[in-house]
Amino acid sequence: MMFMVLFLGLLVRPQAVSLTRRFDSEKVFRVALQNDTQVNLLKELASAVQLDFWHPDSVHHIVIGTDVDFQVSSYLASYVQMKLEQNELPYKILFHNLQEEIEKQFDGGSYFHKKHSYLKYNDWDKIVAWTERITRNNPKMVSQIQIGKTYEGRPMYLLKVGKETGRKKAIFMECGIHAREWISPAFCQWFVKQATSTYGKDKDMTKLLDSMNFYVLPVLNVDGYVWTWTEDRMWRKNRSNNSNSDCIGTDLNRNFNAAWGTKGSSDEPCEEIYCGSSAESEQETKAVASFIQDNLDILKGYISFHSYSQLLMFPYGYTYTKAPNQDELNKVAKGAVAALSTLYGTKYTYGPIAETIYLASGASLDWAYDAGIKYAYVFELRDHGRYGFLLPESKIRPTCKETMLAVKYISSHILASAP
Repeated sequence: MMFMVLFLGLLVRPQAVSLTRRFDSEKVFRVALQNDTQVNLLKELASAVQLDFWHPDSVHHIVIGTDVDFQVSSYLASYVQMKLEQNELPYKILFHNLQEEIEKQFDGGSYFHKKHSYLKYNDWDKIVAWTERITRNNPKMVSQIQIGKTYEGRPMYLLKVGKETGRKKAIFMECGIHAREWISPAFCQWFVKQATSTYGKDKDMTKLLDSMNFYVLPVLNVDGYVWTWTEDRMWRKNRSNNSNSDCIGTDLNRNFNAAWGTKGSSDEPCEEIYCGSSAESEQETKAVASFIQDNLDILKGYISFHSYSQLLMFPYGYTYTKAPNQDELNKVAKGAVAALSTLYGTKYTYGPIAETIYLASGASLDWAYDAGIKYAYVFELRDHGRYGFLLPESKIRPTCKETMLAVKYISSHILASAP
């Protein structure tokens, strides 16, 4: 009998391990590119071996003057390091063992904790329970709206936050369009908590909630987010199947109908910036686009949250052409990053997406702007790469507190200026 138990254990254990991708001895490199030769050498290396680009998010975005962060599997790490040294590419290793860094993200705590916490990263089940609880506890200020379902059939929940006084000016906020950027959903949850708990105490927030509504989508890419908790922490895309390819997923932030499929996206399903088979081919994209179109008369602002790089940007991403109200967008961004920096001195760069980071088509922000929402901003939250997508839980509070200052600044300007 003991032999049978051990034998069954041997059968089961490998399967259990294979369900969750580990990153033991995987490395993350940063290469500082100073000239065309170095850019071409790194592109050649990327064409020869598999590199998972963190920043920028694709080999297509590599240019002179860019610090390029990329992840390398354990069996290729030594080879990649050797090639960088042979070609005299200046580099440093950000993470020597990615698995250890993933575990450090929880500051010594458990990957799974029992209760929802604003100071921890919460899995999808906790977020769903939280949306229901905060709605139930704040019936005059919060209501829950299901705007659609994901590819795998999960509900997409939107929280409407504001004092109920009919149809008012509104701002749409979306988090978690890229699955591995966990600090983004954490901020959306923090925002709703702050809005409900400081109403009547914070005069600025009270004025905003009396005069406006905020439509907050805590996690846009729900399936991808679930996957980062259960299978692959570094997953980016959604989880839809692609015809004629074994590669899963579409980059939802390349799937909107804003110069779709042109600059800064890929038609190759295996790429991280795959734009999908057509504009709005993904259920998640359609759900957001439909809600926006149905409420264009009241939506005056659109704010998207990503990580990482400490940037505050505005349209356009798909062209270097200036947005018609760029001067105003730039002025507000300048004020917002100044407000953000007052708390901890955190420095943000601001400007149009294409000039500030890279060209990218099919983004939610550009689509919302072209649809008629003239105050459109995207945050790349902390940090500059020391932790990358693995910002420790101890950084949630300061990140969210400073970001609140910028969001309130932008929101107050929209309230005062939008028709």
